[in-house]
Parts: sequence; structure tokens; C-alpha cells
Amino acid sequence: MGYSKGSNNIYFHNFNTKPFNMKTILVVPPFTQINTTYPSVLQLSGYLNSLGYDALSIDLSLNVILRIFSKEGLTRLFDEISVVDSGDHNIKRMILLKDQYINKADSVIRFLQGKDLDTAKQIIKDGFLPQGESFINDTDERKLFGELGELDKAKHHASLFMDDIVKLIQKTIAPSFGLSRYAERLSSSTAEFKTIETELNKELNFIDKLIIEETNKFVEEEQPDVIGYSIAFPGNLLGALISASYIKKNWPDKKIVFGGGYINTELRELKDSSIFKYTDYITLDDGELPLINLLKNLTGRSDEKWVRTFVCRNNKVEYLNTANVQILKHDELTVPSINGISPGEYISMLEMANPMHRLWSDGYWNKLTLAHGCYWHKCTFCDTTLDYIKRYSPARAKTIVDWMEDLIQQTNIRSFHFTDEAAPPSLLKEVAIEILNRKLSVVWWGNIRFEKSFTSDLCRLLNASGCIAVSGGIEVADERLLKLIEKGITIEQVSKVLDNFQSAGIMVHSYLMYGFPTQTEQETIDSLEIVRQFFENGLIQSGFWHQFALTIHSPIAQNTAKFNIEIKSPLNNIFANNDLKHQDYPGCDHTKFSKGLKKAIYNFMHGVGTDWQITGWFDIKVPQTKMNRNLISKYLENNYLETPSERSRSIWLAERPILNQIKKDVIDFRILNNTLDGSWEMDSQTAIWINKTIGRILNQEIVLYSDWKTSFPGDEKMFNSFIHSETWNELRENVLLFV
Repeated sequence: MGYSKGSNNIYFHNFNTKPFNMKTILVVPPFTQINTTYPSVLQLSGYLNSLGYDALSIDLSLNVILRIFSKEGLTRLFDEISVVDSGDHNIKRMILLKDQYINKADSVIRFLQGKDLDTAKQIIKDGFLPQGESFINDTDERKLFGELGELDKAKHHASLFMDDIVKLIQKTIAPSFGLSRYAERLSSSTAEFKTIETELNKELNFIDKLIIEETNKFVEEEQPDVIGYSIAFPGNLLGALISASYIKKNWPDKKIVFGGGYINTELRELKDSSIFKYTDYITLDDGELPLINLLKNLTGRSDEKWVRTFVCRNNKVEYLNTANVQILKHDELTVPSINGISPGEYISMLEMANPMHRLWSDGYWNKLTLAHGCYWHKCTFCDTTLDYIKRYSPARAKTIVDWMEDLIQQTNIRSFHFTDEAAPPSLLKEVAIEILNRKLSVVWWGNIRFEKSFTSDLCRLLNASGCIAVSGGIEVADERLLKLIEKGITIEQVSKVLDNFQSAGIMVHSYLMYGFPTQTEQETIDSLEIVRQFFENGLIQSGFWHQFALTIHSPIAQNTAKFNIEIKSPLNNIFANNDLKHQDYPGCDHTKFSKGLKKAIYNFMHGVGTDWQITGWFDIKVPQTKMNRNLISKYLENNYLETPSERSRSIWLAERPILNQIKKDVIDFRILNNTLDGSWEMDSQTAIWINKTIGRILNQEIVLYSDWKTSFPGDEKMFNSFIHSETWNELRENVLLFV
């Protein structure tokens, strides 16, 4: 369903009666992440459960993957492709070695699920796993994993083993198959549904058959009345349709609902009724209210209220939106429920030995959203007209940490990924303080904007609460284009924020863009030079370039003249409307930079080539950069610890100080934490004052910077002298924060 959240409070004035016992299954269709559950189904099922509905989640995507990469699955796969006439050496080699792949599959998957870790010793031995083309470009393993990193090395080998099989499937059975997508291009902004239906009517391949078998399994076992598919991306649509089609043919009385991110962005103007052969309802935006109202209507509610729901009546698509309550505040939602999900079945992969990049595929992450929408919602390339961006609604820090504690109880996992479009710095601060106050030991990461609010102190606070990494959009590292994007940042500001994160021990991934309207060749090359300097200075650990894509819901599409483009796509397709082809005036041929940009970033992430000339990454002639090769390091020269504002809150990152009187008016002031054993001699008045103030902080009293000033045992001149002393500076650098 929609990318929904979860609630402790029932917001409906007329939903107080016990719901009819109609069982609902919420499905993740093939294919999405294989290391963790896509969060929408968990959030929706948690909400339905809180209102008394019988609901659970099924990760059909994971179930099919586990079938493919099993002894039984690979036996069927090789039986199906044994007659393939291919001139591809790698295919022929894999077919000859098929018994090795078949017999090792179950061991590899169990190892990647964390069940048989001792298998690592075998996996890393030469000759244990068959090695195909995915292993060819592998880098120096001793450099990557050292002598003792056998678990990571084995995980890397096992991941490449899986990649080999993916390539085999792509070359022989299903060219559009991927571990996290299926027929993605087919579904993206398709003008008419018949294009997709043509694919559906083809003879079933190996992947399709497994989707049907796993669909049959969960329907037979669970006997649901309603099946909802959360179609998050274009690469989920075909898998959902194959599964839903099978249910429609065999259980025509069961009701099917489509929702999710793909629906919310692509099908908002739906007029093509053909898709309703496969579904009964299509909902938009957050799924809680549409689904609750739908279930009430199915159980015979007399007034039939609907929220953001498409139906088909008399072969015409109708949009129904009649309920009084249209939205829920994010803070009023419930914790996600893993009912139906087994975290231990997910597969952790390590395809690239980059410590930041691996977070997307390695380990199960409890996923939560701190706030609905984006607090900034100004970027001109973004879907700022849509609800998931424009409607900003944060949860309280207490609510969020309550959710975290509940998920820990459910999953026995303390790792969290905050999936916000951009997590608000002020809310992150409050969440971090709440985590520390509860003495909760967790690990977390999330998406942010590189704005100046991320001071050195705030970054250190986030790290103390468990933050290990952040990801965010630098987009086009060019001052003119950042203004045109309305990103609200500058390169100098980004440099200092990145430095703050790195100094706090927090890794950074950067989303990068090329081909933005009006972007010139020179600006593309200069942008790469800035990125090179970010890597050279250790400011980011990973990044990804993507070519600009124009979407119908963005400010750029609404104001083409400002961005000097012409839209070449129709704007009123009867099925999907989102991605738009466009002509960029007076832009350049941006696609010619793709190979060089991606080659450069791949090497930068492996610590290679950060001292090279930028032109060396391209096999075409490109201009020399006009950027100073030391620009970023110059920006960092004056990135000092910030002077706190009067309203900054004090945070103490150590135990209570130990005070020992060593002379009449001199105290030995000792501080201990996990990394510090520090001692200072100071006058008794100052030591007692600091200790008393720290006591207030540790008692969870809000102590502002102004409180330090007003309570200081001396006048303002003496206070100003003290805050410039070596003692104060050392406390500030190690254990005393102001946020």
C-alpha cells in the first residue's frame, strides 16, 4: 500500500466498533531489497492490528528469491537453460559447472542469512565456489579484508556467487530480472496498460512460475479475504500483476488492492480501466485511511466513505474521495508490526567492500520515518507537489523512540534506518537526546540535507546516540546550479558540514546528479573535480551519479521557461504519467559523461585515483577543470568549533566527574568515559560550579548555555576568560556539547 507510517491513538470518530473479521495480507511484490523488509507493509499491518483488524505481511519478493537461490530452484533453472544455444563463454562455463552451483546454493544462502557462519572458512577457500564473471574485476582482497576479515571476505565471495547467477538468468531466461527489480523499464511512465499486458500474456518463464507458486502458497496457508500489494517502484509492478492475476483466476471472490510509491507518482491521473482486470481497488498516498475505509465498506458499512481510491465501474475509472477524515498526523500512527515476517530469513550481501555503500545491502534494518514529507520541499527537481513531499508532519522524539523500543522487542535487532526524504536536524537532535536519556544502545543512519544546522556539536551528539552514517544530496556540485535547484546550500557550507560528520566518526554517502537543465560540459567537469576533492579530503565515503530525470510533478515541469527546456512527452497518458522526455536548451549531450563519471566514483570509493587529473577518467575529450585543486581544503582551514548561542542546550557525554581536594583551594577534576580518562587541576569554586551544572544535565534538566553564564562564580569578564581557557576548550572538544 502507500508508504505509510504506524499509531498509538485511534483518530477515527466513527471507528469505535469492533471490525468484522476480514483477514488482510499486505504483500511486498517481487523484487525489492533482500536484506530487510520494505517498510510500507509493516507500517500498514501495524496500524490495522492496532484497530483490531486481522492483518499480516508477506514478503513475496524475498520468498521468490529464496526459491531461486536454492538447490531445488537452481536445478530447475539449469534444466530450463540447458538447451540454450549461446556463444557466451560464461554461460557455457556455468552450465558445465551447474552441479557446483546447485550443490553450493543452500550453504551460501544459509551463510548470508547468518545461520552457518562457520561456512566462511570453506567459502573463502580457492575452489569451493565456482567463480564466474562477477569475480573477474575483483580487487585486492588482502587490502580489502586483511588477514582476519574472513567473514567479510566470505560474504563478498558468496555475494559474487549470487551475482553470477543473476547474470545467467538475465542472459538466458529474463533479461529484466534483478535482485531488487523486475521489468523496471517496462513499467516506467507507460502510456497505456496494454504494453504491460502484452508482457503478462507471454509464456511464463522460470521467475514467473516461482512468483505464482509462492503466491499460491501464501493464499492457501493464510486464506486472506483482502490482498494488498505495496508497489513501491516500477520494478515491482510486473511481479505484483503476475501474482494478482493468478489470484483473480483462482479465487475471484478475494479482493485485491494496489497502492505504494509507484502508484502515487505514476498513476495519479489513471483513466485506463484495463488494469482493473488484476485489481479491485487502487489507492493513493498514505495507505492507512484508504485501506481502513475500504475494509469498512467491504463489510457492509451503510454510508460508504472512501479516501483516495480508484475503482472501475461500467468500464470507467472513478476516483472516490468522500470521507471526512483525509489525513493522519505522523505522531498519531502506530509502531510497525513484523507479523508474518521472519527477519532471520533475509539475505545480507557485500558486493562492494566500501563501509558506507554496504549499508544498503548488508544486515537487517528496522525502518522508521521520523516525519512525513520533507521540511525543506523546495528542490526544483523533486516531486514537491505530491503529498509524500509537500505535507510535512513530524512525530515527537518520545513517540519515535517508543517505536524503536517496540521494534527491538519484536525483532531483537537494534539497527535502524530512518527513511525520511530528509530528516530534520532539530528532530534528530531531540531523538538523539531521548535515546541517550533512556540509555538505549542502538545503531542508526538516515537521509539528511547538508545544511549548516549540522554543527560539530550536533554531529557528535548524533554519533553518541548511535548514528554511524548519513546520506544526502549534494546533487550538482556547482554554485550556479545549486541556486537553480534551490537546494539551499553552498559548496563551502557542504564542505564544513561533511567535515563535522567525519570528525564525529559518521560516514557519508552523497547522491550526485548530472545533466540538470542548462548544465554545461564545464560545470559537469568542475562538479566531478569538487567530488574528487571531497574524497581526497576524506569527507565522503561513497557516492552515486544519476542522470537528471524530469518528472511531471516537479517545479521544473511546471515552469519549463525558467529552466530553458521543452517537454517532448505527452502529459495526459491514460495509464502512467511521471518521467518526461525533454530537450535541454542550451545544454549538451549529457549521456557522454556517464561512463567517466561512474568510473571515477567507483574508483574513488575504493581509494583509487583521488589524486588524478579529472580528464583521465574519460575516453572522450573533455575540458580541463577550472576549479582550484585545493579549494575544499582551503574551506576547511577555518572550520572551527562553533561558539554556542544563548539558547543552546548542554549535553554531557561522560560520567559524573570525580572531585578530589589536593590543596586548600585546588581540586583535581577527573572525567571518565569510554575513550577519555582526563584530569584537570582547577580552583575549588570553578570545579564545584562545573560539577553542579553537570549534575543538573545528568538529571535530565535542560541547561542552556546562558545558564552557564548566569551561574558562573564570577563576573562576565571572568566568564569570558574562562571559556577561552585550555580547560574549557578540552571539555568542549571531548565531553561537553551545546546543541
